[in-house]
Amino acid sequence: MARNDVFIGHLAEVPLFSALSRKELGLVARRAEDVKVDAGRVLVSEGSSGSEFFVILEGTAKVSRRGRKVATLGPGAAFGELALLDKAPRNATVTAETDMELVVLGQREFGGVIDEVPGVARKLLTGMARRLREADAHSVQ
Repeated sequence: MARNDVFIGHLAEVPLFSALSRKELGLVARRAEDVKVDAGRVLVSEGSSGSEFFVILEGTAKVSRRGRKVATLGPGAAFGELALLDKAPRNATVTAETDMELVVLGQREFGGVIDEVPGVARKLLTGMARRLREADAHSVQ
């Protein structure tokens, strides 16, 4: 249960999920899986289609684009949330730099939440609008 509470806290910080209630976040968290990976494992590959969303509980990961490191992600960081909505190609490669513990949510499991509580879809649109606004603000700077 403690892992679930930690995951709910991290989910609440993800712009896509920001409009969801704690109860709705709990539904999402219950569909997720706790996964441990070894250092060096590629979690997502740039250009490949994806269907999972990740939250880092422990460890660090390297984000690279076109073979160049662009960021390091640590505990609390989330990536891949757009893959829950669309199987478009990933825009970066994420590789475990250290042994890691992740919470992983698949597109199919997430779809089950939407089917179970259709009102979540409207709230996701609100979160998506926030994300688009942020991206737009960064592109103007």
